[in-house]
Amino acid sequence: MIGPILKSLRREYMDVTLRNGRERIVRIMERPGRWMSEAQLNALTTDLRTIAAKTLNEGNLTYGVFSGDRDRMRDTIITLVTLKDGTPIAFNALAVMTLETKPEPVDVLHLGLVMVDPDQRSGGLSWVLYGLTCFLLFVRNQFRPLWISNVTQVPAVVGMVSEMFSDVWPKPNAERRTLNHLLMARRIMGNHRHVFGVGQDAEFDETRFVIANAYTGGSDDLKKTWGEAPKHRDDAFNDFCVAELDYVRGDDVLQLGRMDLPAIRRYLTREVPRTAVIGVLSTAIFVALRRLILPVLYWSDSSRQFSILRPAKGDRDV
Repeated sequence: MIGPILKSLRREYMDVTLRNGRERIVRIMERPGRWMSEAQLNALTTDLRTIAAKTLNEGNLTYGVFSGDRDRMRDTIITLVTLKDGTPIAFNALAVMTLETKPEPVDVLHLGLVMVDPDQRSGGLSWVLYGLTCFLLFVRNQFRPLWISNVTQVPAVVGMVSEMFSDVWPKPNAERRTLNHLLMARRIMGNHRHVFGVGQDAEFDETRFVIANAYTGGSDDLKKTWGEAPKHRDDAFNDFCVAELDYVRGDDVLQLGRMDLPAIRRYLTREVPRTAVIGVLSTAIFVALRRLILPVLYWSDSSRQFSILRPAKGDRDV
């Protein structure tokens, strides 16, 4: 039993598994394109396509995680939910976007594509698919705030992001749009449209953070009518979306916010079921412990380069 634990601690990228109730298993895989074998990557892609086939009425997505392209998976974090027998039922493909900001680049976690088997949509999976991965990354980042982004036309998702994260813009009754919001939105729309399947011809309104005619860059099959878009229990978010977005044309809203300590408190107390809190906290402790132990394991491995303290063999003085 000690062997598998040590092996998992040595991994450079996060790969954790936890149970969600008696029948479901959640696995979070960070940047699988950088460490999975070809067979493992193909199996993961097949699971994602299986869920998509149950979710979409027609057509196939042509961008992102469905392409089977290793490079697409190099900066993606997959949260996959399966039944005990291995049947895939839901996933979230969270993208890591590096924005060239001053004084140093900033990583933004894009909440990405979420799909759930229609037969499982009443299973209370939103806390797993939207918040769990962000929570674990926040813990691993030593509780330093993380920026998140979200592109959607679904009122239920707009409301979920607005309620879960901090400093979200835009949302109903938002306090104000900061300069950071604006600068990051410009960089996202300038260099990272491919992450969420928005074509170059889509126009971005910097005042409202609305992307007009957004479904022309590979995400066409995700476009919804107002009647098809899942609504939020609070009508304020439904009214916000119907007022700001043109569903005939196919508009999206770009939301930016932060995962910080207040957001974590809201997540643990409002979103995570009480029966799952211990499992979530245990996983967070494991992720934090791994962050502390990994440098020690690397240092103890004499075959591994360790910065200037142990240069690569070809760089050592003879």
